[in-house]
This record gives sequence, C-alpha cells and structure tokens, in this order.
Amino acid sequence: MNLLIVGSGAREHALAWKFRQSPRLTDLFVAPGSGGTAEIARNLPLDLADLDAICAAASDHRVDLVILGQEGPIAAGLADRLAVRGIAAFGPSRDAARIESSKVFAKDLMRRHDIPTAASETFSGRSAARDYIESRAGPLVVKADGLAAGKGVFMCDTTDEALRAVDLMLGDERIFGDAGSRVVIEERLSGREVSAHAFTDGVTVAPMPFSCDYKRAHDGDEGPNTGGMGAYSPPLWLDEPLEPLIHETITEAAIHAMRQEGSPYRGVLYPGLMITSEGPRVLEFNCRFGDPETQVLLPRLKSDLLEICWAVVNNRLSEAEIEWSTDACIGVVVASGGYPGEYRTGFSIAGLNSVEPGVLIFHAGTIRDEDGTVRTSGGRVLTMVASAPTLPEARAIAYRNVQRIHFTRADYRKDIAAPAQDARVD
Repeated sequence: MNLLIVGSGAREHALAWKFRQSPRLTDLFVAPGSGGTAEIARNLPLDLADLDAICAAASDHRVDLVILGQEGPIAAGLADRLAVRGIAAFGPSRDAARIESSKVFAKDLMRRHDIPTAASETFSGRSAARDYIESRAGPLVVKADGLAAGKGVFMCDTTDEALRAVDLMLGDERIFGDAGSRVVIEERLSGREVSAHAFTDGVTVAPMPFSCDYKRAHDGDEGPNTGGMGAYSPPLWLDEPLEPLIHETITEAAIHAMRQEGSPYRGVLYPGLMITSEGPRVLEFNCRFGDPETQVLLPRLKSDLLEICWAVVNNRLSEAEIEWSTDACIGVVVASGGYPGEYRTGFSIAGLNSVEPGVLIFHAGTIRDEDGTVRTSGGRVLTMVASAPTLPEARAIAYRNVQRIHFTRADYRKDIAAPAQDARVD
C-alpha cells in the first residue's frame, strides 16, 4: 500500500515512523516533510496551500491513502478534493472540519447537544463585544472564530486586556482578517488541561490514552503560547472514573452529534479539555493528531497504525484490533532560541547520532543538506522522546538525551512532566 502524509512537523515524522513498521506499507511519501522524514520516506516539496498539487502528486505516485496531518489543508477541504479523484483520505471533510476551523460552529454544536463547555457569547460587532465585556466580572477568554496559526486565543486577566483583544480582531487592525471577523468570548475556566484523542469512522469511537501538553514557552507555564513545548502520557493525576465520562459525554457525543446533523466525522478527533472542580469541559476541538501529543502516543501504540487508519476510511473501525502499552512516554521539544517570537535558523545540529538506544528523535524544523548535515529551519526543531515503565524513568532518559543535542541558541523547557511546577533538570 502506498501512503502519503501531508505535513512537515514532528507529528508527521512520528506518523511516518509508525507507518514504516507496517508490513502492508509499500511506498511512503511525506509532503513537504522534514530532514527527519527524508531518512525513512520520500519527501515531496509541495506547498500545503496548493491542494491541486497535493492531489496530483497522490495520483502520480498511485497513493492508496492520504494521511491529513496539518489543520490548514484539512480545513480547506483536501479530503473532499481527494475523494473526487477516488483517493482515500484519513481525515474529515471540509464540512466536518468546521468543528476545529470555526469556534462558533463548535460552540453552537456543543450547546445544541449538551456537551460541557465554558459559557460563551459570539460577536461580529466591536461595540456589542465591548459592551458585553464591560458587563462581565472575572477573567475572560477571547477567541477568533477561524484558524489563526495558534495565535487566535487571548487569555485575559483584566477587562482592559479583553477589550484590547476585541479591538485587535474587530477594530481597524483586524489582525486575523476573516478568521477574526467573529469572536467568541467565554468564561475563563480553571483546572488542569488534558488531551483526549480518539479514532473514529463516524460511528465507532476508539479512544487513545490521555496525554498532556505544555503550550507556554517557558518553565512554570510562563511566556507566550506556542505550538507545544512538550507532552507526556499517561497523566496519572486524572481520576480513572473521569475517563469513561469524558469519552461518553464529550468525544462520543460530539461524533454522534456530527453524524446526526449530516456531517459524519472520520479520522482523529482530539478535544482539548479542562478538568475543573465541576467536571471536564471542552476548551476546543481539533480535527487531527495533536503536536506534540502524537509523539508520545504513537510509541505506546502496539498495533498496526496503517491497519487502523484503513479500517477508519472503510467504515470498519469496529473490526480493528487496537492495543496500547502501559509504558509512560515523554516528549521534550527543542526549539530555536526566541521562538515563538523572532528566531534565526540555518544552524547545524550536532549529537543526533549520540542518543541512547530506544530514544526517538522526531524532526520538525529541520532540513538536510546534500552532504547529510542537518540544520535548523523552524521554530520547533525536534522532539526528544523516551519511554519507560514509569514517568520519572522516562523523564530522566529524555532529559539526559536532550543534553546531547547541540545547536546555536537551542532552547527547551526543563519542567516537562516534572513532579513539581518548579522542578528543574541540571
């Protein structure tokens, strides 16, 4: 079976690594890929915004299944374009992908089907939004309706901060363009965050283990939001009775709601949740594998990922055998200094071949020169991943090996999966 993965991050490298283990795999392509995927697949230098080029490449290389990794092509309708050509896609249609690409759609869906989430209101006018904010007490969250490259959520401690967020999106600046032409203003929840991934063919729902990621740039959850600076699985702090409750009242409820409303959802659905004192609440839905969560979930998957994905696209997920390891897994993202702000690239990376056996390195912002030299090419450069019977053991291995990687201005958080918020690794 020929496979094409669409994306270029560490998530896509992890997917390629896992698919490469399948005896059913013949040829593996990644578009556009990274310096890491170049070692185990054929990279195709395609623009992710050019859906026609992606479809043409899939046809030219006789691809049997396309794995939709990044949210942009999913929201733009790549699965629909591929279907016209008779090519199977693991990922939702453009219509179903609105559960991520439109915060307003997701909120309305949850409201109609009693899926627990923060109380909110939607606005398209600046004046009405400002009036609402000034009538509220307590911290608020202001969200752009559409996709904004992970920058469309403003956590506001004060009224002035919330007003400023509204002005940026609905005022003259319109920093997110059409993606910010409507805003969702919601109460700010408190608690602990957790990611709840699940495979689904639109009817059957197969949950994955829970995981936790770290969105802030610096230790102690300080600094600006990023695409994710690390993750671990499983979160032992999550009470076991909550797990089936989350699957039933959130993940399964959302998938059944989509089917009921005529937008059947296939692929991976990943709700980001806040575990509050009153129970789990949905922060957002994502219509693809999370990054960096994928890097710590796939090493725990003992089954053939290709078989699972093929079962999904053929509406046979109920027949798939899915088994998970009980090991713990941690991933530490090594980034370019300055990320998510301004940063420099082009630095050679040393130490990639010096890590301990069993430790995984998934590349994101890397390129490989003709002489084999790997250089930095993005903000998040790579994810160092380690597994062990316990989380403390996995954590020790991951950080021991992170210290073997060297490039100019390399930066990483030192408190991923730490037992205390201020823990450090020397």
